[in-house]
Amino acid sequence: IHRLRQQLADVARGKAFLLQGGDCAELFDYCSQNPIEAKLKVLLQMSLVLIWGSRMPVVRIARMAGQYAKPRSKPTEMHEGKEILSYRGDNINGYDPADRNPDPERLLGAYFHSAATLNYVRSILAEGFADLHHPSNWNLHHVKSSTLRQEYQTIVDRLTDALDFMKTIGADPNAGGANASKSSFLSTLTTVDIFASHEGLVLEYEQALTRLLTDPTDPTQQRYYNVGTHFLWIGDRTRQLDGAHVEYFRGIENPIGVKCGPSMAPQELADLLNVLDPDRQPGKVTLITRYGVDLVGKYLPGHIKAVQDSGHLVVWACDPMHGNTKQSLSGVKTRHMMDITRELSQAIRIHQQCGTHLGGVHFELTGDRVTECLGGSMELEDAELLERYETHCDPRMNYEQALDMAFLIARYQEKQRGYGGVMSL
Repeated sequence: IHRLRQQLADVARGKAFLLQGGDCAELFDYCSQNPIEAKLKVLLQMSLVLIWGSRMPVVRIARMAGQYAKPRSKPTEMHEGKEILSYRGDNINGYDPADRNPDPERLLGAYFHSAATLNYVRSILAEGFADLHHPSNWNLHHVKSSTLRQEYQTIVDRLTDALDFMKTIGADPNAGGANASKSSFLSTLTTVDIFASHEGLVLEYEQALTRLLTDPTDPTQQRYYNVGTHFLWIGDRTRQLDGAHVEYFRGIENPIGVKCGPSMAPQELADLLNVLDPDRQPGKVTLITRYGVDLVGKYLPGHIKAVQDSGHLVVWACDPMHGNTKQSLSGVKTRHMMDITRELSQAIRIHQQCGTHLGGVHFELTGDRVTECLGGSMELEDAELLERYETHCDPRMNYEQALDMAFLIARYQEKQRGYGGVMSL
């Protein structure tokens, strides 16, 4: 938890970039080898591309090992002409319409599935799963545009060439050589930090995993930690200043996120930061903005100014997905990659104009090749959505679309480093 806080402080200061991503609603069934490895693989590949583009460290936070609860706009929904309880996530009830009664035993199931997922992640990272010498399967055949495919391939070739160069000059532990054992950064070639996160929605669950522990940075002090995850966030529906969620979050040492949408007034945001982070610690709070492509220009500048006037140094992260959910022609919820790209591009531009910087991105994604979001370099069309529409809540970017976003951001970052000025994705 403290290591993540240090890294997020670097993000807040513009010295690192945040990549947070994973499933909208994690399922207990995802606690198995293939889903975990697929999710880690896409996050690692995305971060490698982002490091190349920005020449900065990337802080990786996965929406996994606990993202089992989902807020819903309505407590009930209609199914086959009958009103039933809404699906609230696997730690509350089941997705099957016949399994919608809340079951407290599911909270225990959430704990054990979270622990098993975290333990498996730790074990495969320790065994070299994140070794950058094997950024396996850079398959770009899904990119239908030959020009775009060539641009992506150029980035991959340059990444591979850079690793070969490091091996040649001895700055590589796998190369043997005297220099290999002396370089302080060599471990970053073979392993990385992967932090876990979820929305702190069910407070009874979070309270049960909260402990009063000795602060490792100050052994004379004891503080409260949520030891069920590294990073928690407050949703757009539960951030009331006098609400129980804010009261809980203000008392823990974990770095925390706050979803910010069009319904949040600028002064409310400043007041919320004063409650959650009265000591104004850099990177303690990550503001995850989610407006929608048509509203980001209306609300983001006011929120930025409110934070600037408050004196808080936060991490600004863009969630360009939640505000861009639409109903598809085929009758399911979807998002269009063009809308996602445009909101992210506008957020970058607005931050530059306001004298701040976008420190990271927050995506709902999966490492599987699902068909839930439209567009992208694979040019997924509405008629193809039902081929593998597997989400139990909101539509996610698939493996290819997630890499699209990483390549687009990396191209922007590389141009920014080389030429300066305001550019769009």
